[in-house]
Amino acid sequence: MLKITKKLEERTLTVEASGRIDTTTAPDFENEIKDSLASVSELILDFSKVEYISSAGLRVLLSAQKIMTKQGSMKLTNVSSEIMEIFEVTGFSDILDIE
Repeated sequence: MLKITKKLEERTLTVEASGRIDTTTAPDFENEIKDSLASVSELILDFSKVEYISSAGLRVLLSAQKIMTKQGSMKLTNVSSEIMEIFEVTGFSDILDIE
């Protein structure tokens, strides 16, 4: 189960995901993000409550990163050590801006 909360302040969109981003929930996660990017120059993904991310979830991050590279920036915040380990093993820690 994945819960998504979005907050738009001027041109900064903060998306807080809570739960698991896997094969089942990744499409919803992707739709929630993509539907909101039109006028956004900064995308902040708050991962403080993300328990797990699968390859399907990683693809969503890559796709969002491609869009945001064209129109601004994207960063991930509050990434747990478990999720960070997944990013490091997959090489995503080199691609993504993680604070």
